Amino acid sequence: MDFERVQGFMNTHHRAVVNTFQPDGSVQSSIVVAGAMDGKVVFVSVNGRSVKVRNLRREPGCTVLAVTADWRQYVVVEGRAELFDSSNSGPEALRVMLRDTYRACGDHDHPDWEEYDRVMRRQEAVVAWVHPQRVYGLLR
Repeated sequence: MDFERVQGFMNTHHRAVVNTFQPDGSVQSSIVVAGAMDGKVVFVSVNGRSVKVRNLRREPGCTVLAVTADWRQYVVVEGRAELFDSSNSGPEALRVMLRDTYRACGDHDHPDWEEYDRVMRRQEAVVAWVHPQRVYGLLR
């Protein structure tokens, strides 16, 4: 399965689980809202101090599983995450990245972008780009 096919699926199915690796090698799973953008899976961790972000900073390998509402179709993207936050991105670049990721993960604009920007800054939000290395699943 190629990512182009998956990208179309992820443009309309945003329910996802990201699996990261804890220091002892065990898997940690988190529910996220994900999407596809520019050849990669994207999501926002609204809490920059979350376990998934800590795990991805240490070990960027992860999987993202996206599923339809009826659980009959799914895709899994294995890859390496690249993280963006206030420590490695300028304020304006991060603001734009957060908004673009929101759109990719939700099919619409936020009703109050200024409020969204304030909340993302306050919670130290992190944008994750997962670069696909392996893609599989069940699409009909």
